[in-house]
This record gives sequence, C-alpha cells and structure tokens, in this order.
Amino acid sequence: MKKKTLCITICSSLLVLGGIICLLLCLRNPEPEETPPPPPPAPEDTSLPAMARKQIGVTVRYEATYEVLDYPGGDLPIETGVCTDVVIRALRHKGIDLQQLVHEDMKRNFRHYPGRKLWRQRTPDPSIDHRRVPNLEVFFTRIGWRVTDTPTTNPADYLPGDIVTYEDKAHDWQHILIVSNRINEETGVPKVIHNSGNGTEENDDLFKFPIQGHFRPVYDAPICLPEPPPQKTPRPKKAKK
Repeated sequence: MKKKTLCITICSSLLVLGGIICLLLCLRNPEPEETPPPPPPAPEDTSLPAMARKQIGVTVRYEATYEVLDYPGGDLPIETGVCTDVVIRALRHKGIDLQQLVHEDMKRNFRHYPGRKLWRQRTPDPSIDHRRVPNLEVFFTRIGWRVTDTPTTNPADYLPGDIVTYEDKAHDWQHILIVSNRINEETGVPKVIHNSGNGTEENDDLFKFPIQGHFRPVYDAPICLPEPPPQKTPRPKKAKK
C-alpha cells in the first residue's frame, strides 16, 4: 500500500509540475496578437479643383501663339498653355471635351458666337475656338452653366469647382479661373487655380478684377447643345405676267 501511495503521490506531483511548466511557458511566450488590417486608402479626389491642381508645377509657361491641334482631344504640350487650357484639361478629366463640344455648337450656331466680330472669323476653327474666353462664356451660358447675370463679390457665392471669367478692359485681356476648394484663412475668400502668365498656380486672385461671368459645371446630366432655330422656307417668287 505504501508503495502504491508513493506512486500516486509522485504521479500527482509530476502532473502538477507539468501544469506549472506549461503555464510558465505560455506566460513567457504568449500567443501573438492579430495585426489589424491597414486602413483603406482615402478615396481619390476627382473634383475639378483637384484635376486643375495636377497641372501646378507641370504647366510652367504661358504661351498664347496659335497652334494647329488634333481633333478631337487635341492639346498643346502639357508644359505650356494659356488660362483656358487649365479649364480644358481639368474638364477632360471629368469626361467633358470642350474642344469637341464648342466646335460642334459653333458649326451649327456660328452666329451666336463673337468670332466674326472679334477676330474677323468666317468659319469655326477647332484649334482655337475652345481656347478663347468669350467663346467659352457663350457656350457655358448656352448649356445652362451660368449661375447669375450679375456676379457678386460675396465669397460665399463661389463654390469649389465654379468657373469664373473677368475682363481687364485696360489691357484688352479676358481671363478664366477655377475656384479652389481651399480658402484664404485671413480673408475667407476662396483661392483660384489658373494660368495668368507664370504657368498654372493657386493663389488669391478671385477678386483681382471685376468678375464678368460666373459658371457652375453640371456633371450628373448630359450636356445638351441647343438646337439651331428652324430656317425659314423662302417663298416662291411669283411669275411675271
């Protein structure tokens, strides 16, 4: 009996000791915690200001000479351009090709555009028409993007992605800008993205000159070009007796 009791005691002690050793090993080498998954990437900013901002540091010159462009989708080398090219390139990222749209409308409604008066133009030109501010003002108005006929100087009226035009009459110069989604913290006035001579930049020029046109692009509806008015059928001439 004594021998049997001794064996039981030894076995019990070994079991207890084994349990203690296992516990110590677990405490020494705990199971690794699961690594949390990385946060999902932030959604890409596809707003018009973001598309225009991509040109900063890329379009570094202002070049106003006439260039023959491919059609449609034609463009100058990205390093250069004028103020309208900032808008044209940004809107192409949004699926809107002003070169093609303006040309199609001018082919059917040339008399609504100022080309004949301002540039003695007789026919539409897809290389330059969409790069002229007065033409864009007419086109934006015709497709319903004009916000108001009397632009204000209230910063709250200008939303990110709005397109603004103004005319420096002293120097016979028209200009176009995109309203930024950033503001001047001191004045509360939205910044603008444009090329006024030094390449594409973002600055505080929104109210530098009196605003002539205020437009707001629409992306959730197709652009419908106005139909030309029906032509009058000429009356047949009466035969002479």
